[in-house]
Amino acid sequence: MKRIISTDDAPAAVGAYSQGATTDELVFTAGQLPFTADGDSLADESIATQTEQSLANIEAVLAEEGLDMDDVVKTTIFLADIDDFDEMNEAYGDVFDDEPPARSAFAVGDLPKGIGVEIEAIASQ
Repeated sequence: MKRIISTDDAPAAVGAYSQGATTDELVFTAGQLPFTADGDSLADESIATQTEQSLANIEAVLAEEGLDMDDVVKTTIFLADIDDFDEMNEAYGDVFDDEPPARSAFAVGDLPKGIGVEIEAIASQ
């Protein structure tokens, strides 16, 4: 059965979506943008900083379920500019340095609010 996840430690959902949802076995996060829990945009920061914040938001959603980044089995990364891949990958690797999850990463036309990266995750309970 589906259950919605909500935490004050990540940016609030600002549309018709939830920060995350879970079943008995899996947790799905919404795409996490580089915004602080207070809603401050990091769009003017480096892609490394934006990646770190997006991953921190994922970590906060997972923590609400008693999980951590080691429980992530798959991520999807959306980049506004594929030329930012190497910088994103380095910051991402700092979080997932041992036994990283499966991952897809690709460039999209645009991302909301002028940000450079959006990351979503699937974790196993």
